[in-house]
Amino acid sequence: MAMMLDESEASDAELIGRAKGGDRGAFGKLLERHYDFVYRAAYRWCGRKADAEDIAQEVCVRLGKAIRDYRGGGAFTTWLYSVTMNAARDMMRKTTRENVKTEAYGAYSMISGEASAEPEDPTAALWAAVRQLPDKQRDAVLLVYGEGLSHAAAAEAMAISETTVSWHIHEAKKRLKTLMRSAGEV
Repeated sequence: MAMMLDESEASDAELIGRAKGGDRGAFGKLLERHYDFVYRAAYRWCGRKADAEDIAQEVCVRLGKAIRDYRGGGAFTTWLYSVTMNAARDMMRKTTRENVKTEAYGAYSMISGEASAEPEDPTAALWAAVRQLPDKQRDAVLLVYGEGLSHAAAAEAMAISETTVSWHIHEAKKRLKTLMRSAGEV
């Protein structure tokens, strides 16, 4: 009698294949296995717990349909990162109007002395500065430094060349140095 692998021992490729075939248990296990990755990427992208949770939930919903389109040419996490970044960008576009209102209130609060300044943690200040970078630079920094991907893997996730990722990282470092100096961090 052939011994079946426990679902917890199934590889991503096996779970993906089963999920594409409609196996909800395999899909759930795949989500469970990669949810922390999705949340962490979303949090680094937006910097707010509630927004990162919303993005992660949106990714979970989108994956129900998107898993059928996964071809398996690269690492699943690289593809998943792209899905996560698309969800994050979509959320940003949806909430732009509300962010403008929130920022206006925040500015008023700072002027009137009702709110405290930005956090003193240098790491938090650096990630806040990263979130101010242009999209491609921010994504490159998040992938390479936040997720620890190589420039080649980041290029695959961003659908650009490895050289372009290196250029975005270079430009981001220059901008970050300026942003951190203006914030008094460097």
